[in-house]
Amino acid sequence: MSRQMMSRMSKFAHLWNTIRNLWRASFPKFLYGSRILTMIEFLELMWPFLNKAICRTAEDIAKPIIAENTAKYKIDSVEFETLSLGSLPPTFQGMKVYVTEEHELIMEPSLKWAANPNITVVVKAYGLKATIQIVDLQVFALPRITLKPLVPTFPCFAKILVSLMEKPHVDFGLKLLGADVMAIPGLYRFVQETIKKQVASMYLWPKTLEVPIMDPSKASRKPVGILLVNVVRAQNLRKKDLLGKSDPYVKLKMSDDKLPSKKTTVKRSNLTPEWNEDFKFVVTDPETQALEVNVFDWEQVGKHEKMGMNRVLLKDLPADEIKVTTLDLLKTLDPNDVQNEKSRGQLTLELTYKPFKEEDMEKEGIEGTDAIEKAPDGTPAGGGLLYVIVHEAQDLEGKHHTNPYAKIIFKGEEKKTKVIKKNKDPRWEDEFEFLCEEPPVNDKIHVEVLSKAPKKGLIYGKETLGYIDISIADVISNKRINEKYHLIDSKNGQIQIELQWRTS
Repeated sequence: MSRQMMSRMSKFAHLWNTIRNLWRASFPKFLYGSRILTMIEFLELMWPFLNKAICRTAEDIAKPIIAENTAKYKIDSVEFETLSLGSLPPTFQGMKVYVTEEHELIMEPSLKWAANPNITVVVKAYGLKATIQIVDLQVFALPRITLKPLVPTFPCFAKILVSLMEKPHVDFGLKLLGADVMAIPGLYRFVQETIKKQVASMYLWPKTLEVPIMDPSKASRKPVGILLVNVVRAQNLRKKDLLGKSDPYVKLKMSDDKLPSKKTTVKRSNLTPEWNEDFKFVVTDPETQALEVNVFDWEQVGKHEKMGMNRVLLKDLPADEIKVTTLDLLKTLDPNDVQNEKSRGQLTLELTYKPFKEEDMEKEGIEGTDAIEKAPDGTPAGGGLLYVIVHEAQDLEGKHHTNPYAKIIFKGEEKKTKVIKKNKDPRWEDEFEFLCEEPPVNDKIHVEVLSKAPKKGLIYGKETLGYIDISIADVISNKRINEKYHLIDSKNGQIQIELQWRTS
């Protein structure tokens, strides 16, 4: 079998595993507190909130249509007196699921809704008032729901596309002063056909209603390189303290990064400080990201005062080349702010953007199967990024409580997953990054699962549910390992950890 064919099969297997896991994790069952809910139970639980949201949306859509027609037919006003879809949520009679070669999940549920709505509309015209009530609402529809693209960031898809595979069946009655308006000859069929045509014209396949959930360009981001920053010096800083000189330090942060800022040391009583301190940052999108720098005056008591700020756009940095730049410190990043005309000093940085190798980025897309690709020939020794994904655990059990979270310790750096309450089989899907100066072939990563006490001050504090120490040597040679490990000091507990080594 050719390498190209194996690559295609690996991609398909990875896609199928992603869709299967997403389906199992997100759709048939839902976690609510300590309960596992079926999809129907989840819909029943959420229906009061969905009811209000749908009614608000419907009212917003109806307002301009009503305004247009009231003037056209010389009606004084049309207002909703009550608007509720009732207490009965839709039900699903069946579900078809499709797998495609794209990163998407397609579902076609058979939807039935026999509702008990409370919808009354008050119409005023020519000095008269009429109240119309909608009763016996029934809807039968075959929608197609597409979640795409599938991404590794919660909620695991970037947008929802909804369309109808055929014209829906909508049945309802209209009552006016106790009489059935729909009994008027010809009116029922006219209303039915009008609704079908209007809805179908908007959303009949291949036309779709698109609901964005998150920016897909940001949702699917993975590390693509490392930014090396040397904070060299600052000069001509403005004095902030009334007595003596300022005590400057620099804070650095990547835009769109939730990690805390990195800081230089504080230079006491110095308006021309020299640092020569090195920092590393993970780059996920060099076209849009920027390095944000802020210079502060350290204060022993009270808030540290900002001395100036600026940023460096990563798209302006050549790859694998050292660029020395001197930034004018600004009051704000608003180019039209007149306060930026006042001199606040300069900050000199030495910057190097080192993208990951092309072959490593290609291999990122085909991994996810049990096959482990070897590192490409000729890969030089050097620093890189250890990428850790804590997927899930099974059969955890604490003596007094089971509110598990995982703690990861590597080369003295500690990181933690979120806490999942009252769950013996938690799914975290949390990702962590550790920058390394050189391949950590002789190091181990320590992963410990703990249970957080439900309340502070209880007799029983946090508990250890088990741990594992994983050698990094195999990760360095194979580039990726995705394994389940039996937890030490746990009767049956297991944890699934994925480790990736990305060179620069």
